[in-house]
Amino acid sequence: MNEAAVLQLRNAISHFVKMDDADWALLLPYLEERQLSKQELFAKEGKVSLDIGFLLNGNMRHYYTRDGEEKTKYFYFEGHFVSSYISCIRQQPSELTIEAMTDCTLLVFRYKDLLKLYDLSHKWERFGRLVAEYLAIGLEERMTGLLMLSPEERYIQLLESNKQKIIERIPQHYVSSYLGITPVSLSRIRNRMAKK
Repeated sequence: MNEAAVLQLRNAISHFVKMDDADWALLLPYLEERQLSKQELFAKEGKVSLDIGFLLNGNMRHYYTRDGEEKTKYFYFEGHFVSSYISCIRQQPSELTIEAMTDCTLLVFRYKDLLKLYDLSHKWERFGRLVAEYLAIGLEERMTGLLMLSPEERYIQLLESNKQKIIERIPQHYVSSYLGITPVSLSRIRNRMAKK
């Protein structure tokens, strides 16, 4: 196992909970490194998800399919946790797909193994609670933006947020899907803003 990669994961987890060496060591037997090629799936709609990943390099997108059309809802970059988390929790088929947009490397562990850690350590249990809170906040912010803001306001919010990697690294047709608009509408918004 790549020590630098494991340290990256430990640093990411420490944003939620500071782990001492004994608590941290509980996770190590369950970690595996996984390579995904571009367009390979980490989670698939209709299939129960088992894994939680930590993205070491590359980028991924998470989308839903409706009437044969993909609706992009989230992007993952280096340092992000990746999972169809609700599918893991419920052990029911995922409603979303997570696809590698580039070649990717992840550290992966099973959700069932995380549950074992909850029983062994209050620190890991706290980590689980804080991750759930973080996801709930993110989902509410995303839902509020889609329901309450105009397409132009959503684009401005994206420009002003800490999500610059989306603008810099994601093709425009996926950005428009993420904003809930067509590529043509996004081009018009960008043109209007360029003239201001």
